[in-house]
Amino acid sequence: MGWVLSYYREFFLTSYCDLWEVEELKENTVPGDKGLVLKSIARHHAISAMLTKPFIFDTKPLIVQYEVNFQDGIDCGGAYVKLLSSADGLDLEYFFDKTPYTIMFGPDKCGEDYKLHFIFRHKNPKTGTYEEKHAKRPDVDLKNFYSDKRTHLYTLVLKPDDTFEMLIDQSVVGKGSLLEDMVPPVNPPKEIEDPNDKKPDDWDERAKIPDPNAVKPDDWDEEEPSKIEDPDAVKPEGWLDDELEYIPDPSAEKPEDWDEEMDGEWEAPQIPNPKCETAPGCGGWVRPMMTNPNYKGKWEPPMIDNPNYQGIWSPRKIPNPDYFEDFHPFEMTSVSAVGLELWSMTADIYFDNFIICSEKEVADQWAVDGWGVKKLVASANEPGMFSQLVTAAEDRPWLWILYILTLALPVGLGVLFFWPSKKIEEDVDYKKTDTCKAITKGELEQKRQAIHGEAELEEEEEKENEDTAGAGKLSKRIIIVDISKMKEADESTGSGDGPMKSVRKRRVRKD
Repeated sequence: MGWVLSYYREFFLTSYCDLWEVEELKENTVPGDKGLVLKSIARHHAISAMLTKPFIFDTKPLIVQYEVNFQDGIDCGGAYVKLLSSADGLDLEYFFDKTPYTIMFGPDKCGEDYKLHFIFRHKNPKTGTYEEKHAKRPDVDLKNFYSDKRTHLYTLVLKPDDTFEMLIDQSVVGKGSLLEDMVPPVNPPKEIEDPNDKKPDDWDERAKIPDPNAVKPDDWDEEEPSKIEDPDAVKPEGWLDDELEYIPDPSAEKPEDWDEEMDGEWEAPQIPNPKCETAPGCGGWVRPMMTNPNYKGKWEPPMIDNPNYQGIWSPRKIPNPDYFEDFHPFEMTSVSAVGLELWSMTADIYFDNFIICSEKEVADQWAVDGWGVKKLVASANEPGMFSQLVTAAEDRPWLWILYILTLALPVGLGVLFFWPSKKIEEDVDYKKTDTCKAITKGELEQKRQAIHGEAELEEEEEKENEDTAGAGKLSKRIIIVDISKMKEADESTGSGDGPMKSVRKRRVRKD
């Protein structure tokens, strides 16, 4: 059993002349996997398929799941499905927008209005008429699902306890109760306003009224203007009364092709008067306006509380003659077919892997085998970080400055803190440590000669001959001095894809 195109006609004209194809995705193709693709634009589209048996709303949940990919984005159009109500004589070749449905679910977008519909038609148990009940909008940003050109999985779960969940890519984006979270509510109010009740003519809704006892003061002058000339203003010194602010351009000449009969008398264009550039002003001086301190405006009596105030009138409440209570709206009209009845201004909308069942495990496995594979392929084909940065900078060139600064900062800090400022002298054959290095007698003599010179050494040798103990102390002092000199020298230098298996095409699953 497959999809059936609608040939519904209205006023002898074909209303549905849409094009559908079965083909692979344009991008992130899974070998051997194809979907149903809407190919035409600015047309009504209608295609549907019968279920092997009707779905009856009793003790089992309903799960509706399918995939959508807006391969070229979406300007204005829908990609929702309709579960068509069971009815005698249901002919899918005449499926159109007025064909009764039980549930409508899926994405829809026009302009910047991004929607995820969940609507069910509820039958009034008293009148037998049907009314659409709309779920509240999901409290998430849906824009990316319509613009990223990737395949997304849409799932609706209806449970016998009269609750529902809406999921995108297996994440819950909306949930609620069929009794409490639908607009309008399933059950009407117990009381309504009496349509025959009228507001009495003498009903006074004014909370405040003008004080009837107030009298306008005798000195209240309503004729005073709100603005008057400033009497203290003085014309600035140097004001040029006889000069115009704008004068005819003396260098302008009448064009040779000017025809006074056709174009009228020629006049030179006006330019700012150069004499006014250094003056405080030109032309007739006028006093500036100021707020009139004596202005009071039209007198009105002050407002006081209305002693006859009766509040805002509203009709009295009466029992609602259409009131009913449906405690289990889940028990909807059974469905026999699934259909796509859409209008779109964008082509190449891809649909795949429809499933209608009652077991969440089955729907999850179906998702893994279909959408899960597409997700893996799309992730594998996703460009690397560098490619993403270059792509982003193509639309926003200023990002290159940010990239350069981001790379230059750590390099500059590394050079600043780790690059040596001087080369350590080659003749220093040891480093400053916490322990003293052993030094030979010959090295000691060289150090002593370098520090004290020959004359000082002779004096020290004489003292050594006089007092051997003193020479030992002197030697110790020289070593200490020698090490301190080396310390000063240190401080002066600074611190130092295997083949992918084909995915079997899934047809519409019926539970």
